[in-house]
Amino acid sequence: MATKNEERWRENYAQLKAYIEEHHQLPDKKKVENRGLLNWWKYNRRLVKQGKLDTERTALLKALGAMRDSMRASFFIMTLCLLAASCSRRGAVQTDTGKAAAETDTIAVDTALQGRLAAFAGRPRPDGKFAFHVFDLTADKPVYGCNDTTALPAASCIKLLTGIAGLRLLGTAYHYWNGIFARGTVAPDGTLHGDLAFRGGLDPQLTSEDLRPFAQAVRRRGVRRLGGRLLVSLTITEPVKSEEHWFPWDLSFSRYGLLYKGAPGVIRHLKAALRAQGVAVADSQVTLAHIPRGFRCLHVSRRPIDDVVRRMWKNSANTQATAMLYTIGCRLSPDGNPVAAGADYLRSFLRDTLRFTSPSLTIHDGCGLCIHNRLSPAALTALLRYGYRDPSIRPFLERNLAVAGTDGTLARELTSPSTRGKIRAKTGTLSHPYGISSLAGLCQAKNGHALAFAIMDSEMSVLDARVLQRRLCEALTKE
Repeated sequence: MATKNEERWRENYAQLKAYIEEHHQLPDKKKVENRGLLNWWKYNRRLVKQGKLDTERTALLKALGAMRDSMRASFFIMTLCLLAASCSRRGAVQTDTGKAAAETDTIAVDTALQGRLAAFAGRPRPDGKFAFHVFDLTADKPVYGCNDTTALPAASCIKLLTGIAGLRLLGTAYHYWNGIFARGTVAPDGTLHGDLAFRGGLDPQLTSEDLRPFAQAVRRRGVRRLGGRLLVSLTITEPVKSEEHWFPWDLSFSRYGLLYKGAPGVIRHLKAALRAQGVAVADSQVTLAHIPRGFRCLHVSRRPIDDVVRRMWKNSANTQATAMLYTIGCRLSPDGNPVAAGADYLRSFLRDTLRFTSPSLTIHDGCGLCIHNRLSPAALTALLRYGYRDPSIRPFLERNLAVAGTDGTLARELTSPSTRGKIRAKTGTLSHPYGISSLAGLCQAKNGHALAFAIMDSEMSVLDARVLQRRLCEALTKE
């Protein structure tokens, strides 16, 4: 059985192969969303040159490089031929994009499904706001919509936007990391005549217990006493604060990781971890500071972005979604307000990438706790379409959305035989005091087509809203 590292390696390899097949070149380093994959390629090529990669992976990488070179040459020749042909007869060449569009134009949507959805939209229902939209991903056409452009409270379905936009910006191979470093020499009595340094990033799942390996790495170097300083460099030093529209209990009930609780807490637990391993550190030796050059690494922890997306989508973890917003914001504005910068990016992604420009669509946070977040069912299905069509993001959707009647926030929902295991979706619920409930995700229709759907309800009982969600999903999966 393959290890997680092997699975991630092959996943990155497959993503890069798909990128090269589509673009005939390596990812463009000028585009930030490509840097994670490009850095993975460079790192592994360096391992090949150093002879540190096994035979199988070396052969795969060399084959990938050869394919890139071959396709680049073929693409160049083909481009010259097309240019020459266009000079003699304009308009004779049909692009691959045109062919793909022509092919999808010939794929029909299921008219029986349209009829079921029309009947669902026309049935009596509880008072309140109601809207839904269904999009055929295989045919690349809308199937049916009811009030589908109406902006409604999105609740935790906003996490779909945060996750997909974050994966686009950071790259699907992105890793959160933390490290401990040292400089100087260790005397026979165990005194480090030099400094220690701890680098804390934005890993939202790091706990105080996770600091033990860092302290153990210091102790293994023979250090018993710190002679210089302990430099602590943190991406954020202030604890997470409530968004202005959150309810008072939303923050207090959330269990944020250590790095999101403020610098004093990180320093306190770091000192405790070192002292527990027999490394003497005085309070006066600790200072918040950037780490200068000249340190050597003792230990690094890495967490793939997949771990964060899984909790954010499958379990609807507000802490992970807020951390993703911080990560986006810190990438774009290292010295600015990460929440403001992150929210600005989500708005620009909605506006510039998905082409939803209505001012009624509003984004205030990344987790959906703000009752003033507004999306439409059409915007949610467009977001799912974007993620589904991206070969690197699609696997994240397929494995990290909650599965009906099986796991995550849908473990006890949609449990009938007609829906169990057939729906993968993100739930969104705010029951205080407005009765907001949304569901957006993917499923497969009777004709084998992949569907994206979104249903949004507000100002009605959450229980009534879930009945409507169940009826929609049963209409989608009816055989």
